[in-house]
Amino acid sequence: MDADDQSTHNTSASPDRDRDRAAGPFTQVASKKRQKRKRGHGGAEMDSEDSAAVKRPHFPPISGDNLKGGADEVRKVAVPAHRYTPLKENWLKIFTPIVEHLQLQVRFNLRTRNVEIKTCKETQDIGSLAKAADFVKAFVLGFQVEDALALIRLDELFLETFDVTDVKPLKGDHLSRAIGRIAGKGGKTKFTIENVSKTRIVLADTKVHILGSFQNIKMARTAICNLILGSPPSKVYGNIRAVASRAAERF
Repeated sequence: MDADDQSTHNTSASPDRDRDRAAGPFTQVASKKRQKRKRGHGGAEMDSEDSAAVKRPHFPPISGDNLKGGADEVRKVAVPAHRYTPLKENWLKIFTPIVEHLQLQVRFNLRTRNVEIKTCKETQDIGSLAKAADFVKAFVLGFQVEDALALIRLDELFLETFDVTDVKPLKGDHLSRAIGRIAGKGGKTKFTIENVSKTRIVLADTKVHILGSFQNIKMARTAICNLILGSPPSKVYGNIRAVASRAAERF
């Protein structure tokens, strides 16, 4: 009987202990995700400390020959038949800046009718090849040598070419009148757009070539497109002058 009484007493006391435990202070158990995050941050910190301790590698400046990969690069610019004579007359003006200033080699291949520009050991700047190719291309498109020479001296100049029929699909007399509106009487309209937008424009049949900075090319292109679409020159003059004055105030 005593053993039974003791067992019943223990069983009755166990719910009281559970109740006391439940009423006690609550301890929050750290989740596994937080532990993983802490480990991850700790590992990242250790990695950063290790990387900071390692010295950064020092690479000496690479020479022009190694940057070119050892092989000489060549650019070819095709010359149409109607530009042979101007190229022959101005060859010395084209040859001098390419060879003396850009330290490149240049020749005119009579068989393929191409101007070939090639790098050599004296070439220091890799960008010289692209500048020389743009310079020759500008002359081939019809620009004066003095105007095309600005592509070598300045970095912010570009060439843009578009067709009149890209703006509006014109044919016959309508196309001729559109080209006439761009040129104006005695080239007056073209010269006005050039002077206001500080660009150079070449009209070659239905092609329009513009040489200038990005913003100025955009200004001249807008004026030419308006003329093609039929706007009177007086209105185009007013618009382009207003845009030019705003650009001048901004800068």
